[in-house]
Amino acid sequence: MPKTMATFKNIFNPRAHKDGGFFLAIKELLGFNPKNIGIYQEAFTHRSTNTTSTQGHAQNYERMEFLGDAMLSAIIAAHLYNQVPGGDEGYLTKMRSKVVSREHLNELGRDLELTKHVKTTVPIGQFGVNIHGNVFEALVGAIYLDRGYKYCEKFINKRVIEPYVDIEKLEGKVISYKSLFIEWCQKNKHQFKFTVYEDTGNDTLKHFGVKLTLDGKLVGKARATSKKKAEEQAAKRAYYKLQEAIDGFSKKS
Repeated sequence: MPKTMATFKNIFNPRAHKDGGFFLAIKELLGFNPKNIGIYQEAFTHRSTNTTSTQGHAQNYERMEFLGDAMLSAIIAAHLYNQVPGGDEGYLTKMRSKVVSREHLNELGRDLELTKHVKTTVPIGQFGVNIHGNVFEALVGAIYLDRGYKYCEKFINKRVIEPYVDIEKLEGKVISYKSLFIEWCQKNKHQFKFTVYEDTGNDTLKHFGVKLTLDGKLVGKARATSKKKAEEQAAKRAYYKLQEAIDGFSKKS
């Protein structure tokens, strides 16, 4: 265990230890006893609380999120390395990206209902969907700080690898429809164009529209709150129109 953790202090109300509610919830979530519940308290604290340590450092889940991201990536990489001995660097990198994609991490966080434990001054409903994945990564970071690599690996095996990592299914999972579509066009010498325009709808949030053409013909349209999302949605719709041709290409590449 890192030496600095010996001096880690519980930044929360000590009554949290007495009523045991949070401790029991974390124990059930992990499948083993946490040693320092204060670490997990921080992993579920949003920056809106403005919590600081006695040294004046901000204490919220963001630093643990950074650590958890690295730990998750390393453990998934090791699993894939051992499970697919014939996979080259490019293959292993692509497979790992599918497991630790933001979409997948958000799904994991939602499945575990992590946001119900978050301490915040802002209603959870006002956060974007990424809070689910962010808190999941922070939890992984907290496990590493509290119990070390072995317990971190144990948790990821139980909550990520066993229920979600199926090599054959992952091989067919698309990470980015836009990237796949562009790669297919370039390989097959097709001309494509994403035309972005500002949507003038009545929505409170600003929306963008995208028209995707292939060799001058419209193959996909979409609208979303960002250009990136709209382009991805348009590419996804184009993919389903041209699925047979693109799937044949992706299996060869």
